[in-house]
Amino acid sequence: MIKHLLLVGSLLGLLASCQKEIENLPVKAYEYDLSFDNLATSWDEAMPLGNATIGSLVWQKDENLRISIDRSDLWDLRQSEELTGEGFSFAWLYEQVMKGDYKPVQKRFDFPYGIYPGPSKIPGAGMELPIKGMGEISRVHLYQQQAVCEVLWKSGASLQCFIHAEEPVGWFVLNGVGEDCEPMLVPPAYNQETIDNKANDHSRQSLSRLGYKQGTVEKIGNNKLVYTQPGWDDFSYSVALRWKRQGDQLIGVWSATSSLVDDKASDLVDKAMEDGIKEQYESHKEWWTRFYARSYICIPDKVIEKQYYNELYKIGSIARKNSYPISLQSVWTADNGKLPPWKGDYHHDLNTQLSYWPFYTGNYLDEGYGYLETLWNQRETNKTYTKQFFGTEGLNVPGVCTLKGQPMGGWCQYALGPTVSAWLGQHFYLHWKYSQDRVFLKERAYPYLKDVATYLEQFTVLKNGVRTLPLSSSPEYNDNRIDAWFKEMTNFDRALVRFAFRAAAELATELSLKEEAAHWTELESQLPGYDIDKNGGLTIAVGHPYEKSHRHFSHLLAIHPLGLIDKSNGEKDACIIDASLAALDKYGTDWWTGYSFSWAGNMKARAFDGEGASKALHDFASSFCLRNGFHVNGDQSRTGKSKFTYRPFTLEGNMAFASGVQEMLLQSHTGVIHIFPAVPLDWFDIDFGGLRAMGAFLVDAHKRNGEVFNVEVTAEKGGLLRLKNPFKGEYKFVDGDKSRITEKNGILEIKTEPGERIQFMQTK
Repeated sequence: MIKHLLLVGSLLGLLASCQKEIENLPVKAYEYDLSFDNLATSWDEAMPLGNATIGSLVWQKDENLRISIDRSDLWDLRQSEELTGEGFSFAWLYEQVMKGDYKPVQKRFDFPYGIYPGPSKIPGAGMELPIKGMGEISRVHLYQQQAVCEVLWKSGASLQCFIHAEEPVGWFVLNGVGEDCEPMLVPPAYNQETIDNKANDHSRQSLSRLGYKQGTVEKIGNNKLVYTQPGWDDFSYSVALRWKRQGDQLIGVWSATSSLVDDKASDLVDKAMEDGIKEQYESHKEWWTRFYARSYICIPDKVIEKQYYNELYKIGSIARKNSYPISLQSVWTADNGKLPPWKGDYHHDLNTQLSYWPFYTGNYLDEGYGYLETLWNQRETNKTYTKQFFGTEGLNVPGVCTLKGQPMGGWCQYALGPTVSAWLGQHFYLHWKYSQDRVFLKERAYPYLKDVATYLEQFTVLKNGVRTLPLSSSPEYNDNRIDAWFKEMTNFDRALVRFAFRAAAELATELSLKEEAAHWTELESQLPGYDIDKNGGLTIAVGHPYEKSHRHFSHLLAIHPLGLIDKSNGEKDACIIDASLAALDKYGTDWWTGYSFSWAGNMKARAFDGEGASKALHDFASSFCLRNGFHVNGDQSRTGKSKFTYRPFTLEGNMAFASGVQEMLLQSHTGVIHIFPAVPLDWFDIDFGGLRAMGAFLVDAHKRNGEVFNVEVTAEKGGLLRLKNPFKGEYKFVDGDKSRITEKNGILEIKTEPGERIQFMQTK
């Protein structure tokens, strides 16, 4: 009997060992998910996965399922000789412009960017699985709530893959495959020319131009591959892939690391496999659950709503507190054997700035902090550049730069522009305003803006009592011609210099640095006013009204995002805003790109034009994104919304879109919280929760049948809450003493305690 029981036990143990380690990762579908009946056959339409350090694109290449393997710090960091040494100075540039001889400037500052392959973001590798024998696909689904991509075949086979939310590893589970199915690690083709004349994605130069020696793939045992790739100078990176097989199931894990970090990809996949996929998936899910709990929206326009949640998913995939900032494509470098569009770099003429707009109101300050920390850590590099190129103390930043903050060249009006750091400084200012973190104010925000203001004080010159720049520009007007430089300050530069001095004064005042605040205020008073055209709108520059369609709204920076010109300031500002936006409407969208529509949505919202904002955002979502939600600059609908019809993928349009939706629902940039300030009249039922207002207030609001009936505010740090009365009738202060509230000119004011949650409700 005992022997019989032992035998049964052994058989049961054997059967258990033959079972799959995991049948399927538990996932739940939501209406915002991406779902198709086939795999994409181009990299820019792939299903995206990422955690801001590593990323993947899941698609089909030839007869294989391909998962690209990318990492944010994979960079060729060679430096162009033209951007160093004698002559690399604004003084030399100024001299050439004054002589009217601009070819030397273009040759020195722009040509290297287009001609040389580096510096550039570079791809990592690809993992491929043979799927030819698996039959027809029934569904490809991206579960955004759990950040899992799933592929189902009609044969019953399945694939699930995810990138861990916090660890630099990616996982896959492949069910229903034979013993001959083995994953492949495919290096980029660094030793052969890649030609694709059909692509319209702005990927131009082949990777072979980098001149790398092709890396090697080593097989270790029966279930591990390690690829090592030397790059420029002493840089290198490695990719590791490890798997195990149980019956008809493959479970695998991959990682990528670079020589810029201590971790080794080979060690990371070993450790992950030891932890096990179940444990890793649980912690992964927990992170994403916390992420989505920060805020939510519910609006009647389901096209806009779905695109908004697609953008939130991207935020969770491309930004972390300790990550590098969002570059043009972040962790989704072109997976096509070429250098990515615009080298995948950091463009500070709008791309990085727009990419972080939704982090503030969306309540994703932690994720956005990686941007600020990187800029802070690169201050000494940037100060060296400022001293060499501009000849001043203080801080400016190259408008086009590498992972390490070094200049890359390009159109020098913005690639080496004189006011780049002022726009970057706004993000330090915004983090303080939305967080009310006084340590950050003292140790980061004010010191950064003080350095910016110091540089601008020394670089600007006084002419007849008016402070101005030696030369000025307005990105990207007149492209890279000599007439892109203006002798008088453009409205773009006037707004940025004014903002820098004003913000420095405000933060100095907050820190009781009265003399410094007075100094910055005095400098602001020396600046010229904005140049206005005959119709009352903002011009590009003196004598240059906005009179033809253009993609970049640099001349309107004072309206948005800087908020220096705002309807709250009175009729004069309101007239400027209305006239400026009327000019955009008059000259149309022929030469807008996708981000133009997103930006227009933000500006229309600031002007309280809900219909205009929703139309611009709806046009973006329906015409300027591929099926996976990637913004691709050109009009993909071919409906005439723009004459740009190409498809280079960049992220700033996606992020600015999300910001535009938030601006429609909640505004606080004036110090007064506005609930539903710019929603269309037919948006009768709206909800949002967890959105963040300046002053560190978290806001929930609900609208039914066209009327606001409930507003809840959590005062994270306490302080004076100022709320524009959103109720049409009487309201009550729920569970509170209404005598605490004062109302003047429709503004409700109440002093709050840290952590206090207050609720207003309409009564009939």
